[in-house]
Amino acid sequence: MSTTTPLEPDSFAISANLASPRLPRWAPLLVCVIALGIGGLAAVLLGWSVVPSLVFAVLLAVIGLPLWSLLLEGKRGAADRLATSLVWGAFGTVLVPLVWLIWMVISKGLPAISSEFLTADMRNVVGAGGGIYHALWGTILITLAATIISVPIGLFTAIYLVEYGRGKRLARTTTFLVDVMTGIPSIVAGLFALSLFVIIFGPAIRIGFGGAVALSLLMIPTVVRSAEEMLRLVPGDLREASYALGIPKWRTIVKVVLPTSIGGIITGIVLAISRVIGETAPLLVVAGSTDSVNFNLFDGRMMTLPVYIFSQYSSPGVVPVGSEGDPPGYARAWGAALVLIAIVMVLNLVARIIGKYFAPKTDRRR
Repeated sequence: MSTTTPLEPDSFAISANLASPRLPRWAPLLVCVIALGIGGLAAVLLGWSVVPSLVFAVLLAVIGLPLWSLLLEGKRGAADRLATSLVWGAFGTVLVPLVWLIWMVISKGLPAISSEFLTADMRNVVGAGGGIYHALWGTILITLAATIISVPIGLFTAIYLVEYGRGKRLARTTTFLVDVMTGIPSIVAGLFALSLFVIIFGPAIRIGFGGAVALSLLMIPTVVRSAEEMLRLVPGDLREASYALGIPKWRTIVKVVLPTSIGGIITGIVLAISRVIGETAPLLVVAGSTDSVNFNLFDGRMMTLPVYIFSQYSSPGVVPVGSEGDPPGYARAWGAALVLIAIVMVLNLVARIIGKYFAPKTDRRR
């Protein structure tokens, strides 16, 4: 019969020393509260404003937590706390202008939102009143036309690059040109579309379809790159299994590759729409502006939300005699900006929902 010898007392001491002391979980919160208190005290005593006192408090928190960790946890723990503090500090720094921008747009644009603002145009409007009905429909129609142009071209280009063009000179040239188009300024796309339509129809041409063509030049590179990456993520085993069953390549692409990557492709398309829906320069150059509703992309000028915001803020009107406040155009511009941000936010949420819904189903338990 085997016997076990009890551990020596020194063995317990050694095993206990292997676990170094750690700061409590509430230590970062305590450091932040103390730093904010010191920053507020400095603001009161020295007469600082909110921004310098807040920056001073952040610096105290970033320095204080690693110092406390150095005294208790050692150098490795202090380095980890310092890196974590820097990451959170960078995140907060990026978050500040975003929150400030959203707050400013909501605070200044929400009072302008009403049923009249959403259902009226600017025809025969001189002072207060009017709305974004014509600009809203112009944005929807031009963006929809740009999507119809861009999606087939971008998707077929991505399919060629991934499935047919590996190692070919044409594929390398196409990839290079797509990368170049990704960095084209929006005004250059607008000038190209304007030159194209001026050559065909004359110098006085200003139509909504021209704005759709200009936006499609900005959308196509995004659609190509996102669809290309999604198609490359499809495992090669799925293609080989389809080929082993005698299915031709084109049918494998349609029935296997595209359904597997459709979620990411749709997400990339929606994000491309969100990227171009706020462009101002190409639409101002090609589509022009108008005060009334125009549902025909091929006849006459069309107003869009970005151009509407620009025109209202550059020509806000005149304050009536005897009244105080800003010109009425400023409120309309902020209201249109809030509507545009809401549309972009909805598109991003739709992209995430679609990507999650069409994601390939797995047997992994979460």
